[in-house]
Amino acid sequence: MPGSSLWLLPPQSHPLAPLLTTLIKTVSAHFNSPHTFVPHVTLTSEISPSIYEKDPQAWLNSLDFPKADDVTVKFERLETSGVFFRKMTIRVAKQGVRPLATVARSVVEGYAAEEQSKKWVEEIFGPHLSLLYADVEVSEESGKEMETVVRETGVSPEGVGELGSWVGGSVVLVPTDMKIEDWNPIAARNL
Repeated sequence: MPGSSLWLLPPQSHPLAPLLTTLIKTVSAHFNSPHTFVPHVTLTSEISPSIYEKDPQAWLNSLDFPKADDVTVKFERLETSGVFFRKMTIRVAKQGVRPLATVARSVVEGYAAEEQSKKWVEEIFGPHLSLLYADVEVSEESGKEMETVVRETGVSPEGVGELGSWVGGSVVLVPTDMKIEDWNPIAARNL
């Protein structure tokens, strides 16, 4: 993935945080994928490291993010696709993360103007929480098995109850232009 990314993580104190970590490990093991990762919603990618290279934390702190109470991740449904990084995901309702994603996208070259970043959010942004990074085919049968696994953990892919959404969280800056196993946050900020 080119450049760096901004991810939204659930609050560490939220019951979803450990459940999603376990779920990602379980789904990855089922498909023999070596890739496990921090549960997150990608807000944007393609961030040039040159804009934060002097002090990543100060750069992240300078962004004008909405307050925690104005950011809600609400799950909508489980999905599969042919895309490596979206092989199996939980779709997230756009309206709860729209303002945060608009600010995040504004740091990408060519999207600094508010109307440009808003247009990207409306037309291209597809918020989701990945459960699997893999170069495999997910059959309908495997998809149903994994849906059962998701439900057995208590996670609600339809966004019902405490295990189907979260409010706030933390935004992390991750260099995603290297190997997946090296994708680690270099700056973090609680909303």
